[in-house]
Amino acid sequence: MDKSTQTELEAAAFRRLVSHLQKHTEVQNIELMILADFCRNCLAKWYMAEAAEQGIAMDYEQAREVVYGMPYKEWKDKFQTEATDEQLAAFDRKQQAKL
Repeated sequence: MDKSTQTELEAAAFRRLVSHLQKHTEVQNIELMILADFCRNCLAKWYMAEAAEQGIAMDYEQAREVVYGMPYKEWKDKFQTEATDEQLAAFDRKQQAKL
């Protein structure tokens, strides 16, 4: 496979992942962090870092809008729930396991 085709496929897969996460708002970021060790905010940070690598000016809020499909504050107000004590404990255990 040539590099251009690979890049196109990777970009399409990224768009599909972002679209999937935008549709499944019931999945909270804390759950993603516990299970997969990344969340929507991580994707936004990676997106922003890649933009910087390409010399494209982008701040974190702009990158989050790409990932969330709306301003982060709007998504947070509409869809984010408070993390439960169990979720926070699971996240802490995950972080401790990394050390």
